[in-house]
Amino acid sequence: MNTPNGFPHHAVACVTSSREGRVQQDQQVKKAGGSVRKEAGDSKVLALEDHPDIESFLNDTLRFPPNEIKPNMKIKSVTPKPPRKPRLARASSLDEKSWRRRRLFRTSQENLIDPNETSSSNGSLQESSLSPPTRSRTAPSGDPGSLRNLQDASEPSPYGKNKGSISDPEKQVSEVPSASVALLQGKEPSGSKPRLSKVTPSRPLPPLKVSVASHVLRTANRIDSDYLDYQHGSQSRSERASSSLSDTRLHTSGMVCDSCSTDSMKSTFSLLTPLRAKDVRNRSYLEGSLLANGALLGAEELSRYFPDRSIGIFVATWNMQGQKELPENLDDFLFPADPDYVQDMYVIGVQEGCPDRREWEIRLQETLGPHYVMLYSAAHGVLYMSVFIRRDLIWFCSEVEYATVTTRIVSQIKTKGALGICFTFFGTSFLFITSHFTSGDGKVYERMLDYNKTIQALALPKNVPDTNPYRSSPSDVTTRFDEVFWFGDFNFRLNKDREGVDSILNQNLETDMSKLLQYDQLIKEMNDGAIFKGFQEAAIHFYPSYKFDIGQDSYDTTSKQRTPSYTDRVIYRSRHKDDIHAVKYSSCSVIKTSDHRPVYGLFRVKVRPGRDNIPLAAGQFDRELYLIGIKRRITRELQKRQELKDQKSSRVCTVS
Repeated sequence: MNTPNGFPHHAVACVTSSREGRVQQDQQVKKAGGSVRKEAGDSKVLALEDHPDIESFLNDTLRFPPNEIKPNMKIKSVTPKPPRKPRLARASSLDEKSWRRRRLFRTSQENLIDPNETSSSNGSLQESSLSPPTRSRTAPSGDPGSLRNLQDASEPSPYGKNKGSISDPEKQVSEVPSASVALLQGKEPSGSKPRLSKVTPSRPLPPLKVSVASHVLRTANRIDSDYLDYQHGSQSRSERASSSLSDTRLHTSGMVCDSCSTDSMKSTFSLLTPLRAKDVRNRSYLEGSLLANGALLGAEELSRYFPDRSIGIFVATWNMQGQKELPENLDDFLFPADPDYVQDMYVIGVQEGCPDRREWEIRLQETLGPHYVMLYSAAHGVLYMSVFIRRDLIWFCSEVEYATVTTRIVSQIKTKGALGICFTFFGTSFLFITSHFTSGDGKVYERMLDYNKTIQALALPKNVPDTNPYRSSPSDVTTRFDEVFWFGDFNFRLNKDREGVDSILNQNLETDMSKLLQYDQLIKEMNDGAIFKGFQEAAIHFYPSYKFDIGQDSYDTTSKQRTPSYTDRVIYRSRHKDDIHAVKYSSCSVIKTSDHRPVYGLFRVKVRPGRDNIPLAAGQFDRELYLIGIKRRITRELQKRQELKDQKSSRVCTVS
């Protein structure tokens, strides 16, 4: 058993008995060895071989065993200190103790999930390890004297080695303070077992594949949730969410008070960025700055959704030839096989559209699924355009405006002309134009007139402010926007007869169409600068999209023998160089309900932060269309399951 100062009880029991005992012992020492003190001087060292009286006194007083006293042993004088009075500490209630125990257990479990967040778990270990074992007359752990006592106890005894003189249980008790001192000094005691080692994955995580879709929205870009990588991404996202707000960070940042529950606070903020009340008070949705922290369309919000500041856009054009029958499946059209992920925005333009325009839009919504909503749709005669956008990006769009231009006035049904839709996304303005120019092999000049009339008469924008008015021209609508996509049936043909084109097509061109494109009228006029000034077109690696026999893969076999041509095109221009990057440019050969094949392009477009001074769309979309499309999607899935069930139940086994 040890005293409060750490000395063995049998060694210094009489020394620390009382103040009167120490006075009597000093008088006896003076009588017995007065001459020895004069010889020793200030060193205070007693030689036992010269003074046998002192040796007998020590044996009687300190009660050393006979085998412990050696002739040449030197003993330093020790002045024992009175025991310290224990400090009064507030006793914790049972509720507080149980709350602390549950909190330490919860934080340890949470930090095991995140290997980088180990502060709270390590702290819990230190607190539990540093608390000394319960003993009588022991100072609290918070008392600075307790640390000094532990250090004194860890020093070797001045009276000799403790080996052989102290029993094993007493030796184990004396080793406890030394381990505690090692923990206080930041050293791991020897022989201690490792606690709460970091959790490492058993195998390396799969790398993310390069995709044309937004990197920050990859896990949500899947249409259906039954993909393995989608489930893996959602699981990792939930793990990051649980470890992002640890108890240590919340309490140190002042976000959590001691009396409130941490779990309830986390569920309140969920995965969204916490907003302080003072930030909401100062936030202005009418006037903002590009670098303002509270701007809805500012740089901070843009970087949160698009770290690379670029979005994926799908632009397509299709001449339906006025057919009532729509394709049974639009998946091959809207979701090409090459990209693994869908795009952030879908813009589809139609010429000579089907009579039921609403049915066409419902089919688009049904195919795109619940992740997309129709931001806007407009029509000019049989020219249709529909703009679909991801549901969680609709809040960053301005009001949508549209305008039309008619190039054939004599016709009652507007089949030729242009339709334009414009809006601003964050700080980047977009203009989408779909056109149907004059048809005919030799009417190149008339098609150029249609182009000039369109850029002059298309009155856009109306209320949405121009992002860069200094670079705009009143005579060209395409100069008033940052990013412009022009697509449609331009009706430019190949300056080659049918036999010459067929001979080239029979050469197994595969993807090299240079032999055909050297006769293309549009490429020639664009190179001369006569039309589509400032526009570009991606490389063409697909066969001509016109003119096919309906339902067949063969070109026109009628008596007219029209020459195959690239009439359907998608071109683009930008105010800033290299803002638009063409990822893919092709046609959909699966859809055969028209004499034209749909042509589409996948683009990566840079987006810049904006100001909060534009009229926002406020999340408006065609809700009725959304509900109808989702109901049809569910009904179609149920029908497929019922058909599979009927096939399994209709099997008949025959025994021959």
